[in-house]
Amino acid sequence: MDYLHYPYPSRRMVTFAANGMVATSQPLAAQAGLDILKKGGNAIDAAIATAACLTVVEPTSNGIGGDAFAIVWTNGKLYGLNASGYSPKSISLEAVKERGYTEIPEHGWIPVTVPGAPAAWAALSKRFGKLPLTEVLKPAIEYAENGYPVSPTLGKYWQAAFQTYKKTLKGPEFASWFATFAPNGRAPKIGEIWASKAHAKTLRFIAETNAESFYRGELAEKIAAYSKQYNGFLDIDDLAEYEVEWVEPISVHYRGYDVWEIPPNGQGLVALMALNIMKGFAVPEAPTAETYHRQIEAMKLAFADGQAYITDRKHMEHRVEELLSEPFAEMRRALIGEEALLPKPGTPPKGGTVYLAVADGDGNMVSFIQSNYMGFGSGLVVPDTGIALQNRGHNFSFDENHVNRLAPRKKPYHTIIPGFLTKGNEPVGPFGVMGGFMQPQGHLQVVMNTIDFHLNPQAALDAPRWQWIEGKKVLVEHHFPHHIAQALERKGHEIHVSLDSGTFGRGQIIWRDPNTGVLVGGTEPRTDGAIAAW
Repeated sequence: MDYLHYPYPSRRMVTFAANGMVATSQPLAAQAGLDILKKGGNAIDAAIATAACLTVVEPTSNGIGGDAFAIVWTNGKLYGLNASGYSPKSISLEAVKERGYTEIPEHGWIPVTVPGAPAAWAALSKRFGKLPLTEVLKPAIEYAENGYPVSPTLGKYWQAAFQTYKKTLKGPEFASWFATFAPNGRAPKIGEIWASKAHAKTLRFIAETNAESFYRGELAEKIAAYSKQYNGFLDIDDLAEYEVEWVEPISVHYRGYDVWEIPPNGQGLVALMALNIMKGFAVPEAPTAETYHRQIEAMKLAFADGQAYITDRKHMEHRVEELLSEPFAEMRRALIGEEALLPKPGTPPKGGTVYLAVADGDGNMVSFIQSNYMGFGSGLVVPDTGIALQNRGHNFSFDENHVNRLAPRKKPYHTIIPGFLTKGNEPVGPFGVMGGFMQPQGHLQVVMNTIDFHLNPQAALDAPRWQWIEGKKVLVEHHFPHHIAQALERKGHEIHVSLDSGTFGRGQIIWRDPNTGVLVGGTEPRTDGAIAAW
């Protein structure tokens, strides 16, 4: 990649460091991770510290009651962690229909699945960490206890969530959200100090018990009691029986590199299917209208297949190997012509989120993502704990014939995906772009910016993005090349210019130079992104 090639406007240049680097969407969280590195922790410890801190300093995107996924490079090997939660054992389509629902709601207890984030922190710490969890969670606890000034992007989304919630969350079960996140009857303002002593107390419980309290102790009892009080399906056994899954990451070989994702129930497979289609096309040194057209069409086809086939791995009807096979990619690639398509699933041959990247001076690297989903999640906060519960169950299908239909103890189609790049069995580094269904689209664009267009990490993130919405509708950023947007319209795409860059995802990248070991990082200009390095 060309470190001097910087064709897009940005607030910052690419960042270099030799001893350690943390890239994430909030400066205080990035610094928290760096502090742990300087105290003798490794990249895994720093990732946990950063993730826990983000539940405090960016609650609009994630929380203690959310899920997490990670890809870890250590000791010459990649490890995958799926810490997404399953639905309660007592829930079913029939039970939800009996309550008068015709679809799965966004808020309340019905979409709540077991949170996996605390278990992720504990599992990563136990297997790979150097410092005790009590030390690693200290920065997050201190910010929750003493407060911090609300950053600009955080303040914007907090205010938007409050305005929506005060109109839509009317039941008594939502009172704790307002008490926690709008204690003065409003969202905190940008620059205003906000704290949550209940959040700090919960983090201490998690740290001191290695998350046991959350699943089989006092915190679990509070969550279960809150669910029972409001007729929720989640109970104490759902929490007690939860365990994270260590998984083998999946990959495609793309022009000399291997691109890695976590296997389903996550949608990383969508990014890989799109790359598998794209690698069959010749790509010029700089993106053209034809390049963008093919990217969009490949992503549409990959999404059509992903949304038809991705769910809990135990329930999938087609294996990952089938969906990533060359014959299937060729069949899908052949559908891409000169005009925009309305995508439909193919038939394979038989056979609100935060992202962070961390690297240390010893060669360890972590790609980590964590989320409540749709901002604050379900709108439920367990009283006196600061635990905002996710609403991942909203992604289940209400169609009893769909592979991703709601069922007991099942993991839903999941949007959050960490990425990792290797070359010749050596690590290049972690990358990710958070933002709901934008995530695989962001992965495709960032990977191609890096490999095909030779952009450094910061330039790869700064480049103008597109986002496929549905049908032939495509959003482009306001600085997307106008002549290319016009050319895409001539190919049948319905192009809409969006002034809200926040909808195009928020990414982080750290690459390691194979010759010098120097770390090279980029952070997202579309949010309060920051890199802490030394």
